[in-house]
Amino acid sequence: MDYFTPQPPGREKLIEKSPPVERYSPDDAEYFFGYFDKSPWNSRGELLGHKVCFSHRQPRFGDKAELGKITSKTFTPFAATSAWCWQMGSMLQYMDDDSVIFNDWEDDKFVSRHCRIADGKILKTWERPIYCLSPDKRFALSTDFARLDRERPGYGYTGVWHSGLLNAAPDNDGIWKLDLASGKSELLFSYRQLQDFCHVPSSYSQPVWVNHLLISPDGKRFVFVLRWRLVCADRGMRFETMLLTAGTDGSGLFLLNNEGMSSHYTWIDPQRIICFADRCRAGYQYYIFTDKSCEETPLSPGAYWGDGHCTFSRDHKWMLSDSYPWPGNSFRSLYLRCNQTGTVYELGRFFADPKLPNPARCDLHPRLSADNRLVCFDSVHEGKRGIYIMDISEITGEK
Repeated sequence: MDYFTPQPPGREKLIEKSPPVERYSPDDAEYFFGYFDKSPWNSRGELLGHKVCFSHRQPRFGDKAELGKITSKTFTPFAATSAWCWQMGSMLQYMDDDSVIFNDWEDDKFVSRHCRIADGKILKTWERPIYCLSPDKRFALSTDFARLDRERPGYGYTGVWHSGLLNAAPDNDGIWKLDLASGKSELLFSYRQLQDFCHVPSSYSQPVWVNHLLISPDGKRFVFVLRWRLVCADRGMRFETMLLTAGTDGSGLFLLNNEGMSSHYTWIDPQRIICFADRCRAGYQYYIFTDKSCEETPLSPGAYWGDGHCTFSRDHKWMLSDSYPWPGNSFRSLYLRCNQTGTVYELGRFFADPKLPNPARCDLHPRLSADNRLVCFDSVHEGKRGIYIMDISEITGEK
């Protein structure tokens, strides 16, 4: 059954709930997991996290993050990395129940490593950092984290400089595909190729970059954004964003949204993507886009929530998301939407320290467990960055 029947304006219901919340990480340091599009759990329910000793500034070259496994209030480290940022972490995630993959720095370049958790042994090192893994863990997509660090602080890594950074749109760098078995990589799309494909005049006066690469559930396609800065009439700057999809074999490049604003998104299935975007049809809200087509459907009027980090349960019944601080306060809200009824549950509001500089902000980045019982999120509402677990089983009916 497809639960993604759009709701007409005014049909969504907002219900406030307060499920139990537990600070899962210890109190001795700053802890976080990272982005919302990766699961922190393995099949045994063991959770991963980053541990650092500061919170109110950007990482500097040489600042290390410890990587470890977390049980309630206990952190067991197995590795450390010099390639991390507040939004994405080190791209830390499970390869299987007993090993992980993450990014690191070595010999003046960013790399990725396969590490055994039990003893911290590095099983393999690849010559490129990973951005996202294929569902079958056979390949990864990569891009230039140094360019990201310069153009979008908080999403890239510091410590690497190369001559390509002098070029606004290099034709020898861009989106790479890394074969994890052989270690070989190939350039799927260059920055210049992507710039020429979108062919927007304003992009030729500013450096371009790609972000938010995410592979489809069947591993055949991926979605990403191409961005550059646009000088506005008031002399301010904003992002211009093109939402694109492509085949993981380097074919079938497709412009999914060219109306200037696409934000957070996730794959629903191999054909559909949900994305918070601005479209002439219905303005700012979540849209369901059908890949390789002009078909789009507004999901809901978004009366109770705006742009957030959205994920879905595996059975498509639930949509989990959060909010940025609302105007006039410093609280981020956590939301759960029942896709069958359109009912939205506000699960809590969490203080976000306004003194944190924007690149070092702490978004909730909520993640849903495979059994629909738990939500994991990062927060600073108790004065220290930490990883929290919320039990939502009473709402989802999963016991």
